[in-house]
Amino acid sequence: MTEHPLRLVRENDQTVKSEKAKHDLGGLESAKFAKRLVLFRADPSMLDHLLDLARPHIPGMADVDVVRKVLRHNPDCVWVVSRKHGFDPSAPVGEGFIAMLPLTAKGLHRLAIKSFNGADPDLTLIAKPGERPAGLYMWATYAPGILAGGISLFMDEVASAPYDGVNLYSRPNTPEGVRYNEALGLRKGPTVGAIAAPHLYEFVRAPKRPPLYDSYRGDANPGLTVSVARSFDDLMKIVSIRSAVYIGEQECPYDEEFDGNDASSTHLIGYNGREPAGCIRVRYFADFAKIERLAVRKEFRTTRLSFQLVRAAIELCQMKGYRRLYGHAQRRLVNFWSRFGFHEFEGGRALVFSDFDYVEMVADIQPHPDAVRIGGDPYRVIRPEGRWHRPGILEESASRDVTRPSIER
Repeated sequence: MTEHPLRLVRENDQTVKSEKAKHDLGGLESAKFAKRLVLFRADPSMLDHLLDLARPHIPGMADVDVVRKVLRHNPDCVWVVSRKHGFDPSAPVGEGFIAMLPLTAKGLHRLAIKSFNGADPDLTLIAKPGERPAGLYMWATYAPGILAGGISLFMDEVASAPYDGVNLYSRPNTPEGVRYNEALGLRKGPTVGAIAAPHLYEFVRAPKRPPLYDSYRGDANPGLTVSVARSFDDLMKIVSIRSAVYIGEQECPYDEEFDGNDASSTHLIGYNGREPAGCIRVRYFADFAKIERLAVRKEFRTTRLSFQLVRAAIELCQMKGYRRLYGHAQRRLVNFWSRFGFHEFEGGRALVFSDFDYVEMVADIQPHPDAVRIGGDPYRVIRPEGRWHRPGILEESASRDVTRPSIER
């Protein structure tokens, strides 16, 4: 779009003056820098307004039709920044933007050898929605004044798959752009493959650890991992584990173990290597979530899988925005649950069912800073359960033209 791809324009048209990394990109906290801002994907109808705002400050910008073409190819290429005050989600108005191009390996190679055309990029060099790119090229940034904090929200967005751990690149050719890059911790002159690229700046990013509740990767993840149950095959694993533990070992009647709540719950499966070794169930209510049915096969009880399963269930509830957890703990296991912040519910009742005595326990938790909520990225709400950090199949469909009336989901 421009030969000043990472130039941040402030209200007085002055850029960051420091030559040191005042605000390293990897450490920007959106809760601190962007608490009064919102970030959302650009709608093509906004582009005329946004580019008109930026054009006086960024010479050589791409034509609006080019930006529309890129946006149709991948909706992640332009993110809009606005102030929260007065923001109407039903009629959003953009005040600034951050544009990036997720480059394929060939696209990054072209960028390194100075043959990438930013004014009219070849779409075959830009990754499709959901496709993991080789590099993120900061195409252009216009964020005056307080909107500058929007870069922290952008970094939150690209912290998830398929962009997690992918390095950022820019090619400033003005002293102001150079100072801005250095202020954010980008380093000059990276080596891209075997190519020295002195004209580029790079920000190296480490891969982000997947959430504990989505850590199972089959052969790729030996050891203890956890996954949300999403298929009938997964549910068969749950039934097998609980049948072995509760029906087989504890002689719990079938109708008491499979109590009619399994179809309305989220189930987590714990693995030892590829072997399903344990499970736990979460049920949701208006202002609390209930964690229950923790089971680990006896041959795996010398591992710490039970700890992994409970932590994964708590992390899942935090991502859903819950602040309180509830459970019925066998009295002999009160100390185990207390390790995760649970304590006996004051005024609670002692219970007896399925031949064991239980006590009510509660835990107060903090929602995850990036919890799924109204006003955030609407695509996250339609992603598979427990995979809110990864683009889903419906996002890939966004690249198709709307050619027929849709049925509301």
